[in-house]
Amino acid sequence: MEYRQLQYFVVVVEEANFTRAAARLRLSQPGISSQIRQLERELGQQLLDRSGRTVTVTDVGRAVLPAARAALAAFDGVRQVVDEVTGLLRGHVRIGLVSGTATHELDVASVLADFHDEHPQIEITLGEDTSERMHAALYSGELDFALVGLTDPEPSPGLSHQIVIDTPLVAVIAPGDPLAAGGEGAEIPMAALRDRPLITLPRGTGLRGVLDRACAAAGFQPRIAFEAATPHLLAQLAVRGLGVAVLPSLPEGTAASLGLRSLGLVAPQPRGRIALTWRSDGPVSVAARALLERLKAELPSPGSTRGSQF
Repeated sequence: MEYRQLQYFVVVVEEANFTRAAARLRLSQPGISSQIRQLERELGQQLLDRSGRTVTVTDVGRAVLPAARAALAAFDGVRQVVDEVTGLLRGHVRIGLVSGTATHELDVASVLADFHDEHPQIEITLGEDTSERMHAALYSGELDFALVGLTDPEPSPGLSHQIVIDTPLVAVIAPGDPLAAGGEGAEIPMAALRDRPLITLPRGTGLRGVLDRACAAAGFQPRIAFEAATPHLLAQLAVRGLGVAVLPSLPEGTAASLGLRSLGLVAPQPRGRIALTWRSDGPVSVAARALLERLKAELPSPGSTRGSQF
């Protein structure tokens, strides 16, 4: 009895068809059929019923199937242990990134490049999406971990996180806006944004969730006039007087250089947070766990970043 025989048997059962199983395994159909018949001869029992249009599993095959899967998992476990001991990591790591996060403060690209240089056998997939969809992908196992914008101060059930950016949100306005009367750096209550056209990130992003909650706490529903995926475009809309842009805190002098005024928001004070987030039971693969630990160690703490983009 060989590993490949058990593997072929399991795949044929899952596909209920020798042709599809051969395509999935990238092998010839006769070769797969021959190996499974040899397995049946060794066991002295028929595992598959080939008489119908689809391949079905016999009673004996149904009883054998859990043990076959367990044997394959045990074999893979041995390989994983060897990889851990020898350090010859390999595998595939899937990472999510909220749009606009890869800034100088969060130099994700450099961390990934250094890790890849050390472990060239590991394939890394990186994609951008909204925080809402990435949370769902973490739960489903489509992502190993992600950098997401937080709406709630506490992690979602079943997830853990490490905050890497924590910054107040500000109202960014054109100089002629009545809210600018207090001058640069002044603070206004959230209630001052009632009935004002707001410019912000799309629904599903962490920043948008924070804004919606802050407006609700101040007793009103936000009037969203424009949505855009990047803070730079939000600022461009604000400078033309199209509304009040709600953004993460800008570096000193940035608003003035763009011809804008930046005002602090209070009562309540909304904060934008980005966090490295993963399932609480941890990534499944050794490769993903190793890269997660690297990112946890090398990404900045909240106190070390200012004026970050979301």
